[in-house]
Amino acid sequence: ERYAGASPGAAGDAGFVRVHELTEPSALYTVFDWHGGRTLEQMLEAKPRASVAEGVEMASQVAQALGRMHRLGVIHRDIKPGNLHRGDDGRWRILDLGVALSGREPAAQRELHAGTPSYINPEQWDGASDLYALGVTLYRWLTGRLPYGEIEPYQTGRYRQDPPHASRLRPDVPIWLDHLLAKAVARDARHRFETA
Repeated sequence: ERYAGASPGAAGDAGFVRVHELTEPSALYTVFDWHGGRTLEQMLEAKPRASVAEGVEMASQVAQALGRMHRLGVIHRDIKPGNLHRGDDGRWRILDLGVALSGREPAAQRELHAGTPSYINPEQWDGASDLYALGVTLYRWLTGRLPYGEIEPYQTGRYRQDPPHASRLRPDVPIWLDHLLAKAVARDARHRFETA
């Protein structure tokens, strides 16, 4: 059996999305396991801000999954609330590997712009950063706003100064998480995390 997406733990119970091998398929399609639950985007519509514990749980599981993907040479390139799914089993899963890169695709495909503008790193189009996008996602879920504001597909981001610390927008954010978020969404790539 093969697995797509990523989630923490061992494959069988860890929340990898299982891809079923088909014998003699009649068309080009993929069959995945079904997982009840909701995407983070759906959760944001119902409740725009998470508790600190919910945010830390999501970020921890997704960072572990991204770490596993990155060690395998796979870069997602479109981490955002619509591509993070919390199953009824409590596991977070990464969805939609449609623009992911593994290093085996043609150069032309690697050069295509990918990602959602509000979640792409400030050096835009120099390679979308999964970890930066996870930081933006967590910042948004905890504070109810994007660190650099909404960025439309035809715009260049407004990165004149670092965003306000999450604790200024939400005093119950602990100082360690405040520093983690500031590092995750820093304007300068040299100040961000290098690995999940």
